[in-house]
Amino acid sequence: MEGRVYGGSQCAPCPDLLNRSSCKEMEQDSSEEAMTEFKERTLGGWGLLQITAGTGLAVYTVWAGIIMPGFRRVPLKLQVPYVPASHAQVRSVMTLLQGRSGNIADLGSGDGRIVLEAYRQGFQPVVGYELNPWLIRLSNFHAWRAGYSGKVSFRQEDLWKVSLAECRNVTVFLAPSVLPLLQEKLLLELPLDALVVAGRFPFPGWAPCRTEGVGVHRAWAYNIQALRQAARNQDQGTPV
Repeated sequence: MEGRVYGGSQCAPCPDLLNRSSCKEMEQDSSEEAMTEFKERTLGGWGLLQITAGTGLAVYTVWAGIIMPGFRRVPLKLQVPYVPASHAQVRSVMTLLQGRSGNIADLGSGDGRIVLEAYRQGFQPVVGYELNPWLIRLSNFHAWRAGYSGKVSFRQEDLWKVSLAECRNVTVFLAPSVLPLLQEKLLLELPLDALVVAGRFPFPGWAPCRTEGVGVHRAWAYNIQALRQAARNQDQGTPV
């Protein structure tokens, strides 16, 4: 009968019950010693460096593979990082759109959650505009999983080059640095009865017609007709 290896050392054959019990005790002692040594061992500088390097590599992989591809041809001031909307933020946006109908354009649609929720609530057609190809693929996957494949669309297009002349409802989840530039495009292109809903950050200088939610979950609704009238009054020196 061959000996067995316990804890890295070889035990002699155990012909009787006493020797077998002794071998099991040796195995248990060896395991406990190894665990104690592992717990007492502190991470040295090399260990910390390895952990830091591994974490950094993981973050870079996410950036290079998912976030950066959509930014390569976009000026720095127009780049918008991907931050998914929370369920509460989506709910705030959709509450402000209650009573509305028709089409919706989601500018910077990310993973497509606003587009999918808008379709669930009866808006058609619903289009998401997103530069990042990985997020377009993720959005299409979410649409397929929800059973909406072919019923909503996600377009890999630069929102600055997209015509908004036919959009009655526009949703926006963009960074504050982009909003002042987007204001000009919205005022110039949108039809008079259009409604713009911004999540996470309000448009600077614009007076919302309604708000919904609190804190980071707040959303702001803007009536284009009222904003154009306010702009004309300001140009003519008439009190708003």
